[in-house]
Amino acid sequence: MTARPRVLVADDHRTMRDVLVAMLSREFDVVAAVPDGFAAISKAEQLDPDLLVLDIAMPGLNGIAAAARLREHGSNAKVVFVTNLRGREFLQESLALGDVGFVVKDRLVADLLPAIRLVLSGETFVSPTVSR
Repeated sequence: MTARPRVLVADDHRTMRDVLVAMLSREFDVVAAVPDGFAAISKAEQLDPDLLVLDIAMPGLNGIAAAARLREHGSNAKVVFVTNLRGREFLQESLALGDVGFVVKDRLVADLLPAIRLVLSGETFVSPTVSR
């Protein structure tokens, strides 16, 4: 039996963090749930997760910047962004990081798990309601 992928969640809204953890815990080992990008970097460096599920719009350090810093520091964690932002600039910035997922929060139930599965297999996922 293979180990379940280890996931770190970062979202500045506690209710959303709780929802994400509940959704992910069925299939993944959620190793941490944190409120901002700085905490995500700190925990990711300690715990070395396989996957980061990051909100883009967080105070202090946003999810894209946190993921970019972790990549610069040698992290190989895959990334799925969850967001209410649909702007092309956010999509382009996130896709520039490589194989990532971009899930809009109003499609979380339909898109999050498929996005994670694709990203873990080395592919990219973008919620179908987002125009590329």
